Amino acid sequence: MVRSMTGYGSETFHRGDMTLTVEIRTVNSRFLDFIAKIPRSLYELEIEFKKIIQTYFERGRVELYISAKGSLLEERSLYVDWDLMDEFFKQLGSVKERYDLKGDIPISIITAMDELFQIKEEKRADDAIHQFILNSVEEVAKQVQRSRETEGAFIMKDILKRLENVEADVERIDEMKELVHSAYHERIKERIEAHLEDNSSVDQNHLLQEIAILAEKSDITEEITRLFSHLEHFKQTAAQSGAIGRKLDFIIQEMHRETNTIGAKSADASISELVVQIKSNLEKMKEQVQNIE
Repeated sequence: MVRSMTGYGSETFHRGDMTLTVEIRTVNSRFLDFIAKIPRSLYELEIEFKKIIQTYFERGRVELYISAKGSLLEERSLYVDWDLMDEFFKQLGSVKERYDLKGDIPISIITAMDELFQIKEEKRADDAIHQFILNSVEEVAKQVQRSRETEGAFIMKDILKRLENVEADVERIDEMKELVHSAYHERIKERIEAHLEDNSSVDQNHLLQEIAILAEKSDITEEITRLFSHLEHFKQTAAQSGAIGRKLDFIIQEMHRETNTIGAKSADASISELVVQIKSNLEKMKEQVQNIE
């Protein structure tokens, strides 16, 4: 199944008082790039997350976002520095006595002092919870993979349609090549004879050999044969599963190379027009292939 490199998936999972939201986004990239944006309490699972991503994706930039709420991952407790609190009130009482201050101490003064209070977070090493999180990430990865397969199918449909157009144009060039080659051979002969018509000492056999050599340089049979081979190779590769995007991109480059050679060799206007059409379709195919995994 052909897959696009663009995909998205998101799901919210619940377990006890914990709410877990997992989101995965994928975009184009030459290789597999994994970016994890997760809570600190899940850092120890990052390697496991990466293994899951590598199982389902071979190319593309994959961004994993996880947010977790609840007490199943970590336990929070409030710590009060009682020694510092006693010293604070002792010194505050001394200030009141020294300056003869009246009135009660407002609670807001105490709560404003961050030094007196500290929130401690302790991780809960629960294998069952960790497995629940890993299963949740895998579920969203499957969702993203399905979306990439759906988009990949649409992209490949367009690519294969353009491939049909390219093949049809190559077949037309193949049908025309003999006639064009013969006409080119005659044009060369006529031009040379026109320049040498007053020179009766020219060796006709040698002249014909030179004409044949020039005509041979304009022969596009080999390029057409290789183009047909590339077209068949493209179809076979497109039918494969896995990461085929880079292979298809290389084949398109080779088809582009042969097409350029045909355009450079042929002086026929009809073939030149077909070459332009082929190159246009190949360019659009290349753009689409850039998004194939």
